[in-house]
Amino acid sequence: MAPNGTLGRKLRMGIVGGGQGSFIGRVHVTAAVLDNRAALVAGAFSSDAARSKASAADYDVAPARAYGSYQEMFDKERTLPAGERIDFVSITTPNHMHFPVAKAAVEAGFHVVCDKPLTLTLAEAEELAKVVATARSVFAVSHNYTGYPLVRQAREMILSGQLGEIQAIRAEYIQGWLRTRLESEGQKQAAWRTDPAKSGAAGCFGDIGTHAYNLGRYMTGLLPEKISGHLKIFVPGRPLDDYGTAVIRYENGALGTVTASQISHGRENDLRIQIDGTLGSLEWRQEEPNKMLVRHNGKPHQLYTRDPNAPFMNDSGRAACRLPSGHPEAFFEAFANVYRAAFDAMAEAAGGGAFERTNTVYPNIHDGVEGMYFIEQAVASSKADGAWLPLKHPLARR
Repeated sequence: MAPNGTLGRKLRMGIVGGGQGSFIGRVHVTAAVLDNRAALVAGAFSSDAARSKASAADYDVAPARAYGSYQEMFDKERTLPAGERIDFVSITTPNHMHFPVAKAAVEAGFHVVCDKPLTLTLAEAEELAKVVATARSVFAVSHNYTGYPLVRQAREMILSGQLGEIQAIRAEYIQGWLRTRLESEGQKQAAWRTDPAKSGAAGCFGDIGTHAYNLGRYMTGLLPEKISGHLKIFVPGRPLDDYGTAVIRYENGALGTVTASQISHGRENDLRIQIDGTLGSLEWRQEEPNKMLVRHNGKPHQLYTRDPNAPFMNDSGRAACRLPSGHPEAFFEAFANVYRAAFDAMAEAAGGGAFERTNTVYPNIHDGVEGMYFIEQAVASSKADGAWLPLKHPLARR
C-alpha cells in the first residue's frame, strides 16, 4: 500500500478535546501525523468558543475551523465539499463525553478514533456498538500499548503456539501520582479522573486497569470466563478506587491477575505483563519497551530487542518498527501504530468495498465494549466482596 493508502492523499483529521492543559490530545495529534498520512484541519478543542479558538492556534488550525462545540463541527464540516471536510474524528475528552461525541460522529458519517475507556457506562458502549455496526465508519479505540513492536511480536509468537498452551497472565499497571489528593488542589487531570460523573464507575481500574487487562487479551487471544475483583480507596475522601486487583478465569482454564495502582510511591508508568505457557514464558515492560525476556527451563534466558532486521523478528513485530535497532521507539510510535492500522482500514472503506471490523490489528469497538464490561464487572464483584461474576461479553473477539 502506498504511504498515504489508496486515497492518494492525507486524511483530514478533526479533534474533539485537546485544548490547553490537555495531555492526551497532543499525543493523539502527534501520533496521527507521525507517518505523514494525516493532517489536523479542524477541532472543537473546548466547549468554550474563545478557549477553542485559542487552543486552535497551538495546533496551527485556522480560526474558521475552530468550533465551539462538537455538534457545530460535525454540522459545518458535513456541508463542506468532499475534498475539504474532515475524514475522521479523534475523541480526547474526559470519559463522560466519549459516547455522545462518538455516536454523533458515526451518525454524521465520519470515522472515529476514541480514547479509552470507550464510554462512561456499559449500556452506552453497547448502544454505540449497535450504531457502529450499521454504519461504514472505521472505529478504533486507543489502547495504544498494543502498538509496541515487541507486544505485536509476542502476540504472533503466542498465537502461533511458540509458548504452548497459555496458563497464566500477570498484568500490572502501577503509578504513584495520586498518592495525595491532587484533585483537591485544582489539578485538571486528577480532578476529572476521580470524579464519578466524568470518569465512570471506576477510578484507577477504569483509567489504567483497563490497559493491563486489554494487553493480556490482545497478546494471548484467550477468552475470559469470570472475574473476582477487589478495589480499594486508600486516600481518604476520594470517591473512586485508587488501587485494585482482579483474578480472571479464562475459558481454557488459565488464570490471570490484573493489578492497578495510582498510589505507589516512586512508580511512574510501570505497565508490565508476564505470560506463562507450557513451552515457555515471556515478560515485557512498558518503561523498557524495546526489550522482552523469553524464558525456557534449563536454557539461558533470551533477550529479544526491537530489531526489524533481525531474523528472530516476526512479520508483526517488524511491521511495527520505524527505526533501526538501538534507536529507541516508544510511546508516540506505538500510538501511531494504532492510527496507521486504522488509516489502512479507512482507505479500504473509501474504496467502497468491505473492510474488516472485528479481527483488526488495531483495538476496535468490540475491544471498547469488553473494556467497559471489565470495569463494571470488577466494580460489581468488589462490592459483592469479590464474588465471581461473568466476564465474557457477547461482543468479545478472539
